[in-house]
Amino acid sequence: MTFLQALFASPRRWFSVHGREQKIKDYIALSNQLIWKRQASFLAAAILAAFYFDPSSVVLCYAFVVFSEILDLRLGSVAANWDGRNRAVGRAILWRITINTLISATAISIFSVNMAIQQTSGGHFTPLFLLFSASVFAAMHNSQMIGILLLRLGIYGIAFLTIALLDVMRELPAFSSPIWLEFFTVIFVLYFLCDISIKFNQGYRERYQQLRRIEQEHARAKAALEIKTRFLATVSHELRTPLTSIIGSLELINGNRLGAVPDNLKPAITIAARNARRLADLVEDLLDMQKIEAGEMVFDLHPISVNTLAIEAAESIAGYASNFGIVVETDLCAQDALIAGDRKRLIQVMNNMLSNAIKFSEKGGTVTVQVETFGQRTRVSVHDHGQGIPDGARESVFGRFTQVDSSDIRKVGGTGLGLNISKLIVEQHGGLIDYTSELGVGSTFFVEFDRLIGDADTDDGGPYLSQVA
Repeated sequence: MTFLQALFASPRRWFSVHGREQKIKDYIALSNQLIWKRQASFLAAAILAAFYFDPSSVVLCYAFVVFSEILDLRLGSVAANWDGRNRAVGRAILWRITINTLISATAISIFSVNMAIQQTSGGHFTPLFLLFSASVFAAMHNSQMIGILLLRLGIYGIAFLTIALLDVMRELPAFSSPIWLEFFTVIFVLYFLCDISIKFNQGYRERYQQLRRIEQEHARAKAALEIKTRFLATVSHELRTPLTSIIGSLELINGNRLGAVPDNLKPAITIAARNARRLADLVEDLLDMQKIEAGEMVFDLHPISVNTLAIEAAESIAGYASNFGIVVETDLCAQDALIAGDRKRLIQVMNNMLSNAIKFSEKGGTVTVQVETFGQRTRVSVHDHGQGIPDGARESVFGRFTQVDSSDIRKVGGTGLGLNISKLIVEQHGGLIDYTSELGVGSTFFVEFDRLIGDADTDDGGPYLSQVA
């Protein structure tokens, strides 16, 4: 009731479009979506009425209903092109909605009252039911704009009361007559229609407000993400130069190029160099992530031999694997295949999968790089015999800044960026990265790509294609 009081207390706002842009668009879009459902109902009612009552009046009323539907369709194209900012266009749309509603509701009401006038006995079940159906349909599907809905229901209400009063005026019955019972039943039906109309409108307004809150939260989250991305990019760039100098200086010291290093300082310098390299790797990961998100990472695609890619990846990681006591083996495909890829970035992906397999394997274990070809696809897999990955961890495995074991006492460190970046790189190549795993047995990470048709030669030619992520 409070809402209705506010509505009627400010009639000047009935044709204001401020804050109602989306509601107007929703109203017209839904109205056009349901046009064939409405027309099917109107046509069925018109055929029945034309058979049992005066067909000429039925055809005339139905023509006005169809005319209002045509106006609604034309209005739909105008509303679809409305940007919501031009208030004059918005007010014109509201006026046209009002006029269309007047034509449609009046035609349906006259159609029903005309049937009731011709129906001199047996009650008025058919016209009242048609009005009731039209009212419920409007309450369900016109709740976006309560003013327009009340206008339509008001016209239907006049028709309801007119039909209910027909027998009262004809018979002038005693108050105990069933005719009065039918009249008061119509009053109750009108109250019911008003009640469900308000309920449907309240439901729409709640959903609309919830959608607005979600949009606002999304906008805030998007703004925060942009700030975070810019911050990470700035910090990463600022860290890159001093880190390069630190790593270079530590390598000079470790290489005795600045003089012999005392034995008691070697462990500390080694630890410093290792952690500086880890920090540099983190900075590179952050920069890669930022480049991909900003669409600034360029991929120079060449025809690449998959067997050669597997061998290079295994050889480049061999030194790292030896520190863990792990042997890296290759299982190549007898029929080599070519893929279109950026060698540097694909080696980065392979090294990431291999380094994870090495870190999670037991000392003295074996990690295998396997190449398979099937149909028009080729797969490179990395098998380990580590602890495995639990079920339901896929989001953590490929998520950003996430790890399966995120506790403070986890065995293996890391930022949780490697596989996320690898996934982005593989997807930019039109490929797939995934894994299978069994706890206590090990894991297999693999990448799949479409094969190029041709001989598996080396890629010493020019660029096959340049692509920006």
